[in-house]
Amino acid sequence: MAGCGDLGTEAGLRFAAAGHRVVGWRRSPGKLPAAIEGVAADLSSSELPAVPTDTTAVVVAIAADSPTEDAYRSAYVDGLAHVLDAVLASGATVRRVLFVSSTAVYGDAGGGWIDERTTPEPGGFSGRIIREAEELLYRRLSGTGITPVVLRLGGIYGPGRTRLIDQVRGGTAVFPATSRFTNRIHRDDAAAAIVHLCTMDAVPGPVYIGVDNEPAELGDVLGFLAAELGLPQPASESADASGAASPSGGTSPSGGEPSRGGNKRASNALLRSTGFEFQYPSFREGYRAILAGVGVRHP
Repeated sequence: MAGCGDLGTEAGLRFAAAGHRVVGWRRSPGKLPAAIEGVAADLSSSELPAVPTDTTAVVVAIAADSPTEDAYRSAYVDGLAHVLDAVLASGATVRRVLFVSSTAVYGDAGGGWIDERTTPEPGGFSGRIIREAEELLYRRLSGTGITPVVLRLGGIYGPGRTRLIDQVRGGTAVFPATSRFTNRIHRDDAAAAIVHLCTMDAVPGPVYIGVDNEPAELGDVLGFLAAELGLPQPASESADASGAASPSGGTSPSGGEPSRGGNKRASNALLRSTGFEFQYPSFREGYRAILAGVGVRHP
């Protein structure tokens, strides 16, 4: 597990529960559960630990330190390159390298459907740099006998990832003035998908979209959460004369970078065709579990 934060830790625990030896690389390995062998590693450095020779799968689950272009490049492109250097120099029996990517590589689809056959058209630097990392993975592993797998995840929510719940509770949530489809996946399902693609008998394809079964209008999700919490429905966003919503939801809180989500409906049909089943098939089951206190937030 190259990058063992919340998602990587959950996937690592699931690998361990299935009987695998799991080694987790992170800057602060002492925070990892005992089931994962923690090793100190800074993926931004070219000096990484040796990959154990009996390694059969490598999962690269990287997160940028800040929402800036430099931080994204350092994490996703440079970090992945350093991991691949270590893998290829190790002589380990690696069969698959799975890179955790994002549906941000698709940009905005105007509410239309996208799947693995859709040409990526990133709308901002985050999607563009993550797409560059995907291409690096395919290029570096070509001809090595190692299968590259890209898992493009939608918005991850779950224990400790409660932004929409917090907005509804805090009274800052706003219904969008125009249609806006969102795509998400519960952290536990994202971790289970990682394990599934790394261990399934059939050779996985080059790319899968990891989202739940139901792309949902943001307003529907906010309304559902308000009802579950017994709170008033959020106020509606106003629209100016040109039809544009105000305030705009198109930039990140840091400014500049367009929203990674865009307006699209992502299909998970290819992932489900491999036999993968979701514990939380829609936002309803997932958010109800969070509100009921189900699950653990990992360090």
